[in-house]
Amino acid sequence: MTRKVSMFIDGQSVISESADWMDVTDPATQEAICQVPMATEAEMEKAIASAKKAFETWKDVPVTKRARMMLNYQHLLKEHHDELAEILAEETGKNFEDAKGDVWRGIEVAEHAANIPSMMMGETVENVASQVDTYSLIQPLGVCAGITPFNFPAMIPLWMFPMAVVCGNTFVLKPSEQDPNTPMRLAELFYEAGFPRDVLQVVHGGKDQVNQILHHEDIQAISFVGSVPVGEHIYKTGTDNLKRVQAFAGAKNHMVVMPDANKNQVINNIAGSSCGAAGQRCMAISVAVLVGEAKDWLEEIKGKMSEMQPGYWKDPKSFYGPLISPQAKAKVESLIQSGVDEGADLMLDGRNLKVEGYPDGNWLGPSLFSNVTTEMRIYNEEIFGPVLCVMTADTLEEAIELINNNPYGNGTSLFTSSGAAARKFQHEIKVGQVGINIPIPVPLPFFSFTGWRKSFYGDQHAYGKQAVRFYTETKTITARWFESDIPDDAAPNATINL
Repeated sequence: MTRKVSMFIDGQSVISESADWMDVTDPATQEAICQVPMATEAEMEKAIASAKKAFETWKDVPVTKRARMMLNYQHLLKEHHDELAEILAEETGKNFEDAKGDVWRGIEVAEHAANIPSMMMGETVENVASQVDTYSLIQPLGVCAGITPFNFPAMIPLWMFPMAVVCGNTFVLKPSEQDPNTPMRLAELFYEAGFPRDVLQVVHGGKDQVNQILHHEDIQAISFVGSVPVGEHIYKTGTDNLKRVQAFAGAKNHMVVMPDANKNQVINNIAGSSCGAAGQRCMAISVAVLVGEAKDWLEEIKGKMSEMQPGYWKDPKSFYGPLISPQAKAKVESLIQSGVDEGADLMLDGRNLKVEGYPDGNWLGPSLFSNVTTEMRIYNEEIFGPVLCVMTADTLEEAIELINNNPYGNGTSLFTSSGAAARKFQHEIKVGQVGINIPIPVPLPFFSFTGWRKSFYGDQHAYGKQAVRFYTETKTITARWFESDIPDDAAPNATINL
């Protein structure tokens, strides 16, 4: 009998009473790993009510105690690092090194969250008026929720609930139904670290469960990572219901290559950043813009990409794994065909690739297009597969204009040996995360993950100082203290003249 994935509701591990269950399959074999429920409306209500009740006591736990619990948690995450990576690799298909990286980047956020006392310090100004002081307090919001995608089932949940709970909030996590085992194990270790078991609730489901979160009056803030259509729906619906929302959506990340760049570095980084994780990451490089004489490197880029072959996660020779589902594979293949139909040159075709011993896997080999134009679907849509589009430009200015005209603004990079070119690029580009000779510039947690334009809907970004602002409210206090001996003729309701 297929194992059923539990949920964590009201401090207990529970098996859902739902009649609606979905198979979680190994993307390399299509074999069922387990079944995940679509939580019932009553189960969702119970989870949110439990989080609301827990907030009344959790918000008053000293911030230093919350920080020490988070230190315990990051220690447990490190102890179980490889175990978590194995769970993650099995249900996502990522190769083991990639899976370990997924877990480690999440651990870094937990480490950062343990610094919460200094990040929640307010401000004070003495004598804003005669004997009047003003100071601010940073206080939690209440019940927060996270809706996370399949492609980083460790890192992205860890972007969210560690920062939220150390700020004093409680949290309802709705992870992807395609790989629920990794976030469930994260939650088990969270409780083991000493956090109260009702501070974090974990529920499963799809669109109906998400909509219940979006409309629920007791949810104060929502964090989301996923596709553009869903991100737009979550942002619009959440804010229509007067909630604070941060929604990270799609991407079309460009790498600009100047002819003075280190050729070997460029070729290795283009191949790795376009094919790594099967291209299923929002910071993958999907467009390379070769400037001037760098356009002559195209054949060498093709040669390097052809070496990046997929395989089973236990195979140390595999560069990446399968796509998450047959549906995802079919979508990427249809986009590849659209590129051919619209006139791009398909220099590498990853379709119909087979991996020995795994005939049913969602395999797709590296695919490379040249002569791509801005009117093509392969340029305008996020492909989310190991597919690279190559374009050319005569000047850096032309490349910058191309990127700034694209609706997405998640990440970009420039490879050059010129400091002047780098300074111009980072200043003029309308993208939130910029790499200089770094292909995937995901910031470490003491900064924030700062997508722009159609890649992000909201005002405050994930992790770092912006996450603290997102998960808290500021209370400003103006105070005046009188001496104990008050003159009889003192006005009882005198106002303060500022």
